[in-house]
Order: sequence, then structure tokens, then C-alpha cells
Amino acid sequence: MKTRCLTLFSAALALFISTQATAQLQNGGTLNEPVDVSRDFENYLNTFYFADELTGFDPATGQGQVKYKRYAYKTRQAFNNMLMKPDSIVPNEFPATEYEAAPVLPFTLQFVSDRTVRIKMASGPQFHKQEESLMLVNGTAPNHPEGWKYSKTATGHQYTSRYGRVEIIAKPWHVKIYDEAGKLLTSTLHNSDVQNTYTPILPFSYVRRNSDYSRSMAPVFSLEPDEKIFGCGESFTNFNKRGQKVVLWTDDANGVQNETMYKPIPFYMSSRGYGVFMHTSSPITVDFGKYDTSANKMMIGDDEADLFFFIGEPKDILNEYTNLTGKASMPPLWSFGLWMSRITYFSEKEGREVAKNLRKYKIPSDVIHFDTGWFDVDWRNNYQFASKRFDDPVKMMADMKKDGFNVCLWQLPYFTPKNTLFNEIVDNNLAVKDRKGNLPYEDAVLDFTNPETVKWYQGKLKHLFDQGVAVFKVDFGEAAPADGIYSNGRTGFYEHNLYPLRYNKAVAEVTQREKGYSLIWARSTWAGSQRYPLHWGGDAATTNAAMSATLRGGLSLGLSGFSFWSHDLGGFVTKSPENLYKRWTPFGMLTSHVRSHGEPPKEPWLYSEDFLKTYRNADNMRYELMPYIYAQAKDCSERGLPMMRALFVEFPDDPGSWLVDNQYMFGADILVAPLFEEVTERDVYLPPGQWIDYQTKKVYNGGWHKIKQGNLPIVVLVKNGAVIPHIALAQSTQDMDWGKLTLKVYAAEGTATATGKVFLPGGDAVQTITTAKKGSSFEVGTTPLSAKTTFKTEWIK
Repeated sequence: MKTRCLTLFSAALALFISTQATAQLQNGGTLNEPVDVSRDFENYLNTFYFADELTGFDPATGQGQVKYKRYAYKTRQAFNNMLMKPDSIVPNEFPATEYEAAPVLPFTLQFVSDRTVRIKMASGPQFHKQEESLMLVNGTAPNHPEGWKYSKTATGHQYTSRYGRVEIIAKPWHVKIYDEAGKLLTSTLHNSDVQNTYTPILPFSYVRRNSDYSRSMAPVFSLEPDEKIFGCGESFTNFNKRGQKVVLWTDDANGVQNETMYKPIPFYMSSRGYGVFMHTSSPITVDFGKYDTSANKMMIGDDEADLFFFIGEPKDILNEYTNLTGKASMPPLWSFGLWMSRITYFSEKEGREVAKNLRKYKIPSDVIHFDTGWFDVDWRNNYQFASKRFDDPVKMMADMKKDGFNVCLWQLPYFTPKNTLFNEIVDNNLAVKDRKGNLPYEDAVLDFTNPETVKWYQGKLKHLFDQGVAVFKVDFGEAAPADGIYSNGRTGFYEHNLYPLRYNKAVAEVTQREKGYSLIWARSTWAGSQRYPLHWGGDAATTNAAMSATLRGGLSLGLSGFSFWSHDLGGFVTKSPENLYKRWTPFGMLTSHVRSHGEPPKEPWLYSEDFLKTYRNADNMRYELMPYIYAQAKDCSERGLPMMRALFVEFPDDPGSWLVDNQYMFGADILVAPLFEEVTERDVYLPPGQWIDYQTKKVYNGGWHKIKQGNLPIVVLVKNGAVIPHIALAQSTQDMDWGKLTLKVYAAEGTATATGKVFLPGGDAVQTITTAKKGSSFEVGTTPLSAKTTFKTEWIK
């Protein structure tokens, strides 16, 4: 009897632990805590299935089957140390005749392009309806097998394109990916690959939870020595993700110095010459060699694994990834001007006063942003200007427009019980429900899977567009109920991460329809959100560390397919210390888009005269650089490149460029090194070639240098042989004269030619302008823009 009681107690304890793990997966612990699915793959009460051998394959269709073997983890005591190792086990189902002990499951290989390979696996039969994916352009991935040549091998199958090779080994099952030179880029890990260590390493597998019998996939691939990993969205931790465990779950990070993310993206790239897109919106945790340095474990909450592999250098990978998931729309010219804001302007009087002072103090600017205070009650978003504080918002916006200012308004998709729209939303079933049919939160959260919700919501925005609004701040979006039931029948398990994409899309599409351009100012994202620019970095602290982390986050997002990104000058959370704000300003001015925003004061005339002068000069620099910025932006939108890019994007063959995360290329030709401390010089790494200081005109060769700041507290250099187009200073982009451009030629002695890019407002394509040295100057050769603008050249030496 005593033995039976102990057995029952042990079973109950095991069930409790397993159930608790499942509850933690579903609910996260505290409200909206990121879901880390790696816990399922570390719960040894679960059953594991290791991919073992290819049992069938049709080379013509790329479809086959993989057999899985069943394992469980067992303990072994060795000199007061408990080891855990997987061991094969017999089936535990009853009746044994009805269930597969070693399941044979589908495996598909698809060729999207001659650089892109798709691998699909399933941990069981899929009975749900196959739907188009919101993450993919047109909902589906193309299939171009004609770019790949098939051949049978002694061990299996292989396909070859001009850029790489995919090898399938039947037993033990492997998929190996090579580049065109035959270098192994990465390979699936089989159980036989990890027997030469005492460390229990999970191979390519799936887990079956004993708590609810659900399954999740774990595609596990090799990591090679010295391999580096980048991307995963706007990640603020170490730039190189090798050695980290990254949780991909959209979260209000409440800052820019922790491991959670406003903008997780299930995409990364490797220094070995490949990238990976994990095509799912379920929770994902990736262990990039943190537990074992040779294993890249992609632990996917879904019971399917849908992976796209891209072969090439960083620019090739980003182009392929954004061909699949979408490239950024080109924002309007005025959006590249300065956005002036604080949290918050409360009235028409305040807004007009700010606009007046921007012109008075000659601070070029194109946008006035009203944050949370334009409603009757601060933060209570009801899409109506406070009538007591805005006498005539339509006239206000019309007057501002005449003076070169566009108006941006804050809003969010959550509605508190006191909101005048709350009952309308709930009564018309426009909000996410819980499994009881009620609201999961006190707030009503708009359900963007419901077409009626989108129609209602876009109608509210249209009314404001009709009044004169130019763009909306698409704030929040990270707290879609994880256990909610959505109108499309899916749960938050899939819809939580997808919510920012639906939210971004809804605002961008009504903006395009009503204004003729696609533009938002958003905080949250998922894969595909890059189609709807633009996004900013969230609520940074007002510290040096936050400034540095902001750059890392922006660089990581840029390596995840996003061309356009911004951040709050000086930080957000408290009043910006003047010295920090002074150093942050030129950094922001050399980002794709620029906004002063955060706790007041943010307006430069409310600081010292010295600060005002520095702020103005940095802003003037940006406005004079507008032809360069505009042309680089257009080029980025066409090729899926980030405006603010890691050095290795431009210099992939330079080992040093893969190691730097506190500098960046602003477009193709300008290198920027912000000052993250109260110093006047810093160590700067220059890729191979010659570089010319934008401020001091001093010439440097590649390598490490300690470089002093110029008049502005920042280090900026231009690549030798670059033509940087400039325009005469104007107080707003609408007053710029694009008929007269100055081509500043950055050429060291001995340089014979220099090139640059120009894209005119209303133009059809980016044009390359070539200049050649003649005597003591550089002159423009033939240009297709001769009828539209005139060029004056200036040799910077």
C-alpha cells in the first residue's frame, strides 16, 4: 500500500510539473511576459523524436518523408554528479496497434530562387486549412526549381545552382547547404553527430508534451568555429548573437537595454554567407550556441518548421529576404525632415508656438507631432481633438502646412473602460475575446483579424486625414492577448506576434489610400512590417548606455530587412542632460529619420545658447545632405538595404568590419561614429581604403585611428571616391530648390573619378552621377538629369 501511494504521488507530482510548464507557456507567468518555448525542450518529462533517416523522396517535386525515433532523457549518477542523456524508448500508447512508434513524417524542399531554399517539416498530420501568409508578399512563396540542377549521389540527392548546393543524405538524415565554392555553410544535426561528447545536445527533432500531447519543432543546425550571427530584429543585447539565447516574442520592452524586444523578427544572418527566415508567428526561442557552442537550436512553438535559407553576402541575403517578405515603401520627402515633439503638446496654442519658434530660431523642420495629450483626457484615445484646447484644428493644420509643417498624431489600439468608444467597440464585437467570451484585459484591444474592426478603425483615421492630419504614430501593439480568441478563429499563440504586422498594415493602407503615400511612425513589428515604414526605437533612458544600445538595436533591425528606422534624440524617459542630448543630436540627424521626443523640455531653444547652436548646425547639415539622404533611401527601398547599416554590409570581405557595433555606414558612402561619452575624440575603425573627414577634411587610411570631433560632437567620414550631393539650406523640404544641386567630390590625391547617386522628387529611378578629374577640379560627364537640375561640383580636399 505504501509503495502504491508513493507511485501515485510521483505520478501526480510529474503531472503537476508538466501542467505548470504548459501553463507557463500559455500564460507567460506575469501578464505579457515573453514566452520562452525552450522550457519545453528542457522538460525531461516530455517525449522527444529525433529525425533519423530519409525513407522516400521524389526529386521532381522535392517531397519526401523522414523517419523519427523516440527518445526520453534518463539520469545517470557518476561520482556525485547526475548526468542526463537521451535514450531510445519503446512506445507508451495503448492500444499499441493504433499509433506509430517511429513516425514517418513529411519533408519538403522548395527552391524559391537560385539563392533561396525552403525546407518544410511537420511533426504530425496538419488538419488546419492552409492559408496565405501575411508575412509573405502576395501570401505565398514562389517556386523556381529551374534554377537548380538535380543529381543522384551515392548517399542521397543533391541540387546545384550557380550560387550554391543543397545535399540530402538519406541515412543518417542530413540536409547540408554549401556556397558556390563548395564551402559548407550549415548542416542539420543528427543524433550521431553529437555522440562524441558527454554533453546531451538536442539534434534536429520535435518534442511531444506529456501535459497536453501537443508538439513543437526544433530544427537544429551546425555552427562553425568563428561563425557570427546577426539580426533577430531590434535586439539591444550584444550585436553578435553567437552565444546568446534569443526569445522572439513581441514585448513592451520598457527600454532599450534589456533582452526583450519591441521588434523581434524571426530572421538572422551568418558571417559564413547564409541567412535564415523562420516562417511562423508562434513563439520562438533560438539558442545560438549558448548551451553548446556547435549547435544552433531553433525551438519553434509551432508543430511545423518552415525555414527559408538564403545564400550569399549580406546584401544578397537582405535582397532575397525582402523579395520574399516585402521591401519598404519609399516614404515622402518631407518625412526625412525633422520631427519636433515632446510628451506632450496639449493644445493648439502650444503647437502653434512650437512651429513659430522653429522658424524663429531657424531650426529646419517638417513635422509637428502631438503625442498623448490632444484628446479631452490625456492618453484617452477617442480620435477627437479636445474642443476646449483646440479652437480650430483644421485651420491650425492648414496654417502649419502652408509654413512647411505636417502634423502627426499619437494613438494606440487599446481602449480603457472610460473611453467614449469602449462600449461601441465591445457591443460590435470589434475587440479580442477570451475563452469565456469576455475581454481578456480591462481594456478593449482591437481585433485586426476582423475585417469589420479594420473598417471601423480606418474610418476613424480617415476622418482625421480629412481634417488635415499627415501621419499617425502607431504606438504600442506589443500586448495582444496571448490567450485571446481572435475573430479568425486562431488564438494568441499565433496572433500575438502577428498583431503588430496587422496593426502596421491597417494604418499604412488607409494612409496610402487617403494621402497617396505609405507612412507610419510605429514601435512594434513582426516579419513583413518593413513594408510599412517607418519604425522608431522605443523608450530609451537618458544615459550614455541607452544611446549606445539604441545604435545596436537599430543596426540589428537593419540586418532584419528594415530600411528605415529612427529614435528619440537625447532619450525619452527623463529630461535629457544637455551634454548627452548634444552628442545624441548629430547621431540622430544621420539616421534615416529624425525626431526630438520625450520628457520635456525637448525644444533646443529651452537649453543653452551653445546647445541651440549645435542643434541648429547638426540640423542644417542634415537638410543640406537631403539629396544624398533621399537618393540613398530610394536605393535602400529597392534593394532591401538599411539606411543605417553595419560596416560589414558594405565591406563583407573585411574581417574587422564584422567586429564593430559602435559605428555604422549611413548609406553607402558615409561612415558615422557617435560619441557615447563626454569626450571630444574616440577610436574609430576604418575599413580598407581612404577616408576623408566630413568636418575637418583630413584624410585617413583604413585601420584604427583616434579621431577628434569637428565642430559637431560626432565623427563623420566619407569614403574616398564618393560624390555627396548637397542642396541649399531651406527651413523645410517644401522650400528646397532641387533645380540646383552641389556635388561635393570627396577624392584624395591620385583619385581620378568619383561617383554618387541622385534621386529627384517625382523621379522614376536613382541615377548614378560620375565625375572625372580635369586639371584642378572634377567635372560631371553625361547625365540623364541635365534637363531637370543643374550641378555645381566642389572638390573636397
